Amino acid sequence: MRPAKGAKRNEKGARMTSTTTVLDTDPAPRSVAAPSRADVHEAWRRIFRHLGPSPLVPSPQLGLGTLLKVETLQPTGSFKVRGALSALTLLPPDTEVVCASAGNHGLGVAHAASLLGLRARVVCPLRASPAKIEALRRLRASLVLHGETYDEAEEHALELARREGSRYVSPYNDTQVIAGQGTLGLELLRQVRPPFTVVCPIGGGGLAAGVALAVSAVPGVRVVGVECEASAAMRASLDAGRIVSVPVRATLADGLGGNLEPGTVTFALCQRYLADVAVVAEEEIEEAVRFLVRAHGLVVEGAGAVAVAALLAGRVQSEGKAVALVTGRNIDLRALARLL
Repeated sequence: MRPAKGAKRNEKGARMTSTTTVLDTDPAPRSVAAPSRADVHEAWRRIFRHLGPSPLVPSPQLGLGTLLKVETLQPTGSFKVRGALSALTLLPPDTEVVCASAGNHGLGVAHAASLLGLRARVVCPLRASPAKIEALRRLRASLVLHGETYDEAEEHALELARREGSRYVSPYNDTQVIAGQGTLGLELLRQVRPPFTVVCPIGGGGLAAGVALAVSAVPGVRVVGVECEASAAMRASLDAGRIVSVPVRATLADGLGGNLEPGTVTFALCQRYLADVAVVAEEEIEEAVRFLVRAHGLVVEGAGAVAVAALLAGRVQSEGKAVALVTGRNIDLRALARLL
């Protein structure tokens, strides 16, 4: 990875990057195995009993040959259902699972649990998107609202799982969840001829790590991650060479908000397989949401639009075609109305 320019330390010794102040943290990490490409292929065989391939849509406005991979048409409105099905299809019947989520992972887990006869408890922050909370209630998930931030919700979900002996399913730091997200990469290899560049949102890194792992053996295919400036924990960690925490601000891309779980396996996978990580500003995300409505008639949430934001702003240089992953549609309609 290329380090951010202008990195320095402030007067308290915290490392500074171009967009974030890095805060050192050192809690004990969970032990999670990195998936292999074979795991991704196995996940493909399990989940496509339940999911069909998502479409590719040409977007010449973004550049000749540019394509949108439209995951907003998944049953829960987001790619997250891939990883949830991958993980839950391996569990015994009547298992209780616990997850933390800004919304979309929880929707994927709740949907998978209902298909497979499992019990699911979803922990969301109090400020989670009303659209996602309402969708979770429609799925009749056991919903717990806890904490002001995603980090606080994640800590509470981990504690619930430890205390009750439930299976914790991380939205990103989970072998089978990453493998499930990687099926999107296998799907692209069937749909697009190399060379091409996949432009991929990053929050905890489960999607970026899975897709980059899935395509890593194919010459001419590269993956570039995109974070929001308000929560650029992966970019800061890659610059630092280790997992660090950053201040997190409110963002339209709420699905990407929050710091990385200490020791997350996605960090090493992103470090090894990603070509680069770009960072987009809030106004660029807002413009991408408007562009997708105007140019394609697509309703897309902020986190789902960051790949398009990076292309619109010229922050990603593609080799061959660019394929932007449009990953979720679950935006609060009042927020969308304000943007439009």
